[in-house]
Amino acid sequence: MATAKAATKTPAKKTKRNPTDPARVAAILDVLEKTYPGVVCALNHHNAWELTVATILSAQCTDVRVNLVTPALFKVFPTPKAMAAASLPEIEEMIRTTGFFRNKAKSIKGAAQIVTEEFGGKIPQTMEEILRLPGVARKTANVVLGSWFGIPAGVVVDTHVMRLSHRLELTKETAPEKVEQDLMKIIPQDRWINFSHELIHHGRQICVARKPKCVDCTLEKLCYSGDKTWSSHPA
Repeated sequence: MATAKAATKTPAKKTKRNPTDPARVAAILDVLEKTYPGVVCALNHHNAWELTVATILSAQCTDVRVNLVTPALFKVFPTPKAMAAASLPEIEEMIRTTGFFRNKAKSIKGAAQIVTEEFGGKIPQTMEEILRLPGVARKTANVVLGSWFGIPAGVVVDTHVMRLSHRLELTKETAPEKVEQDLMKIIPQDRWINFSHELIHHGRQICVARKPKCVDCTLEKLCYSGDKTWSSHPA
């Protein structure tokens, strides 16, 4: 009498995750908006010119340090015209503690000259024009256009946005320009401005570089990063 062969079970296939699935991206945006309501740029400023200078100074420098330097700088040189007329040694001395102060002084003075001579003393409101200012790349342009003018021309990609975008698997790119392009494809344009502010705040407070505070993270359930310090996901 023939014996029946034992049935073999076929292992269930794991469903492949799609990190940029619109539903997941929407969930991330919803959590960030609820976690950081009314978030604004951390650089202190009173007008577009001050924000431009502050953002130039923020390269390789903390916003806290920049905010300590700019009040005295803008008191002495309150307008682009005044900054354009200043000597490089004068500017260098006032911004020395922000690092790379010689290059930054050249950029600020050069930007002041162009704003004064070509734009009537006002910061231009288009990406093409604002990129003509020395020291202004897409990051600075996006900060100024977004935070001051409310123009969502792109997504600010600083070190925090770069790091968190990788941890959340929203991009695999390493160049800021390419990371920005990836984010612009998956995030609605009306969220570009606040999304950057929210990620920056989250990166400073919770998702820090070396030991992210995953147990306190409101995005933890949506995150599968390999360097998490705690996880609610099953092994």
